[in-house]
Amino acid sequence: MAALQIPSGHPGFSPGSRGIGKPACFRFRLQGAIWSGNSRRNGLARFQFPKISRGRGLGRRMSADVRHIPVLGREAVEMLAPRDGGVYVDATFGAGGYSRMILGTAGTRVIGIDRDRTAVAGGFDLVEQSDGRLTLVEDRFSHLAEICAAEGVEAVDGVVMDVGVSSMQLDQAGRGFSFRSDGPLDMRMGSAGLTAADVIAKASEAELADIIYIFGEERHSRAVARAIVAARKETPIATTRALADIVARVVRSKPGDIHPATRTFQGLRIFVNEELDELHLALEAAERVLRPGGRLAVVSFHSLEDRIVKDFFNARGKTGGGSRHLPEVKQAAPSFKLLTRRPVTPDEEEVAANPRARSAKLRAAERTDAPAHAGEGLPAWPRLSDVMRGG
Repeated sequence: MAALQIPSGHPGFSPGSRGIGKPACFRFRLQGAIWSGNSRRNGLARFQFPKISRGRGLGRRMSADVRHIPVLGREAVEMLAPRDGGVYVDATFGAGGYSRMILGTAGTRVIGIDRDRTAVAGGFDLVEQSDGRLTLVEDRFSHLAEICAAEGVEAVDGVVMDVGVSSMQLDQAGRGFSFRSDGPLDMRMGSAGLTAADVIAKASEAELADIIYIFGEERHSRAVARAIVAARKETPIATTRALADIVARVVRSKPGDIHPATRTFQGLRIFVNEELDELHLALEAAERVLRPGGRLAVVSFHSLEDRIVKDFFNARGKTGGGSRHLPEVKQAAPSFKLLTRRPVTPDEEEVAANPRARSAKLRAAERTDAPAHAGEGLPAWPRLSDVMRGG
């Protein structure tokens, strides 16, 4: 019988510089149209979803499910080179595009991770089709090493990550990610934690300016922060339309430019979901769980993410010595061999079919037999916990 893991209770955040708190998980089993589980903390939890159609065999039904073809999906899975008997982690399950392609190779097993309960629920049908080869876990992808251990997997043959917000999330007005349709100012990828409206209401002007500048790369961040603080004194800023209108009054744009609120929304979303911390920790976790010869493929969509991935692979793939003008420093053996000296980008056909693909970059590397490098700590940028407790 198919099984998934869904977290119980409020995940929250644990203190400390190295990581983000891990939610407790418990197991759901398929019972017709009802998925239910028993949690010691919260008692019986039940979720009603549309009835899953019966039928066996992944291959016969894959062509009928075309909900989502991930950007650079074919190239990313080719980098993983799935093989019969291999175990793979789809660290950002989404609509299941990568998992579906990996499962297309006979004998593969996939552990899919997503912090969005809607995405996990949407994967129930694929779990059933996979005949026990797909396990879904609702969790942050920074916890992928612990998730693999909980599944009895010591090492994996490949990890794929598709970083950032998904098209499905952007297109749902009720999630609050987009300024193109009005909705609550939420922006959470998961179902728990603080919303963008909470941050807008609580953060100081200086903190808002830093968040929007660092994570949104908005050069008018100080003016935007001043406008937000002035507006919230009059009335709470609770919707995407209200925030977009405030930003548009101080950030001017020319015809053909991106929407004035684009960078502000990006900065708030990354901050609320701690996306860059998550990416740092997930890359280190992947390094720990990949077996020698295992492969890591990462698709990113903006410069902040791509810089983190590029720096990680470069640091782990160094083979040369230091400068001949400086004292010799002992260097850790390279833990990865680069497969992409330059990032792979979408071709014109893919960008024409999906304009959101235009900024995508794929980088990949293969694990060596060297020990994993020591963690380098997280960068000193604004953190949700510090802002919400007043610094």
